[in-house]
Amino acid sequence: PRKPLIAAIEGYALAGGCELVLACDLVVAAEDARLGVPEVKRGLVAGGGAAMLLAQRIPRAAALELLLVGDPVEAPRAHELGLVNRVVPSGTAVEAALELAARIAANGPLAVAVTKQVALAAVDWTREESWAKQSELIGPVFVSADAQEGATAFAEKRPPVWTGR
Repeated sequence: PRKPLIAAIEGYALAGGCELVLACDLVVAAEDARLGVPEVKRGLVAGGGAAMLLAQRIPRAAALELLLVGDPVEAPRAHELGLVNRVVPSGTAVEAALELAARIAANGPLAVAVTKQVALAAVDWTREESWAKQSELIGPVFVSADAQEGATAFAEKRPPVWTGR
């Protein structure tokens, strides 16, 4: 999706729940939340994406430990590993995720979508091709009505009114 996906975790996000979290771009977790992929404890493989996605999100050794041991990790440790963006007081994860979403939504929608696209695609680009590919993607944003509105609103010291064009 072009729009950022934000997970809010209260309690446990295990197995498929953890795989749903891994499908999101940003993660807000309550301080007492736990994430994990316990499939190996049942003789199964985390086939919904965790075995692939964890090693792309956090250091490989940490991903392997989570996948091969099967124990859940607490939110503060998940934050240290880079799996969780924000740890918030218990009972406030949804509110904090909505606040984060509102802050993102206040930005230019074209800029947000293309920034996400570049950030996700860049890991597959060689150093030689990265600048050309980025320029190809961001070029239309720089000549958009939203880019003009952003500059005008800044100069006029007012909030921008985005059109998505």
